[in-house]
Amino acid sequence: MVHATVTGVILGLLAPARRLVSDERLYAILDQVVAHPARYNGSGDTKDRQTLQMAEIAACETHSPVERLEIALHPRFGFIIMPLFAFANAGMPLSFGNFGHFVTRVVLVGFTVGKPIGILTFSWLAVRSGIAMRPPDLDWRLLAGGGLLAGIGFTMALFIANLALDQSLVDSAKLGLLLTSVVSVVAGIALLSGLSGYGQLSHMALQ
Repeated sequence: MVHATVTGVILGLLAPARRLVSDERLYAILDQVVAHPARYNGSGDTKDRQTLQMAEIAACETHSPVERLEIALHPRFGFIIMPLFAFANAGMPLSFGNFGHFVTRVVLVGFTVGKPIGILTFSWLAVRSGIAMRPPDLDWRLLAGGGLLAGIGFTMALFIANLALDQSLVDSAKLGLLLTSVVSVVAGIALLSGLSGYGQLSHMALQ
C-alpha cells in the first residue's frame, strides 16, 4: 500500500513542467489577430474567429501543465483541503510540559533557523558556481523572507514525524511544528512587509 502523501508527490513529479507554447510563438500567433475584423453578422466559422480561438489556446498553453494545476488547485487546497488536513492530523493534547521538550525545541530551531539558512546558503552557492542565475529583481532579502516562510511545515513534516519518532514523542513534534508555523509566518511577513515591492509580491501571490 502506498501512502496518499507519497502518491501525491509522485503524481506531482509526473506532471510536465515545460510550456508547450513559447513567448515567441505566442506573439507570432497574436500578430495574426485582426484588430478590426470585417463586418459579419453571421455565426459561421470565420478565419478571424479561428485565429482568436488559436490565440486563446496559445495563451493558455504558455503556462506549463504544472502551473495550470497549481493555479486551479490552489484555492481548494489552500482554503479547504489544507485546513481540514491540519485539523484531522494535528490532534494533540496541549501540555505546557511539552514546550520545554527537546523534540519541540529541535523542530522549532530546525525549521525557523536551519531551513532559511539552508535556502540562502545553497542559493548563494548555486549563483556563485554558475549553476543558477539570480533575477535582478530578486533581492537577497526577499529570498531570506521566502526562506522564513518556507519554515511553515505541516503535511510532510507530520508524515515524517509519525514514521521516524516514537509515539510518545509525536505530540512534542506536533507542538514544535505548530509553533514553527506561527513563528515562520510572523517573521516572514515582518521581513517582507518592510521591503519595497512587497505589495506587488503579495498581489502576485494572491493571484
